[in-house]
Amino acid sequence: MNTYTGKQITELLNNEGADLNLRTVRYYTQIEIVPPLVLVGNKRVYTDQHVHYFRAVLTLSKAGESLASIQKTLCSMSDEEVKNIGAQLPLYQSKQIQNQEMHQVNEDVFVAMNRNLSADVRQKVIESVTQILKDHSSHD
Repeated sequence: MNTYTGKQITELLNNEGADLNLRTVRYYTQIEIVPPLVLVGNKRVYTDQHVHYFRAVLTLSKAGESLASIQKTLCSMSDEEVKNIGAQLPLYQSKQIQNQEMHQVNEDVFVAMNRNLSADVRQKVIESVTQILKDHSSHD
């Protein structure tokens, strides 16, 4: 089990492109948006599980969710689901966003595509996803 101090969490996430400071890490811990610290020996530390939670909080925050909403969402999720949300953080980094175009296929599905793709390819992707959704809904 990897263990981290608050400062190490901050550095790790900032190295991944997040914009996070130690005060925010401590605040998220205090309001329990991330799990309580783990006692190792006589020290309270963060673990890899906390890293996943911080990534998920940052991802959902960049997607426009409020902290209260994020807390409620994460409480009802398994660690694996939290990890999967956190893994999407790079999609919300500014360099990535600058190169992406977002298309809403329906109320539940958004497709992000690199702007470097030709308009023809982007259109085919949207049509394919639309067809998959139509096929799926006709089987329900």
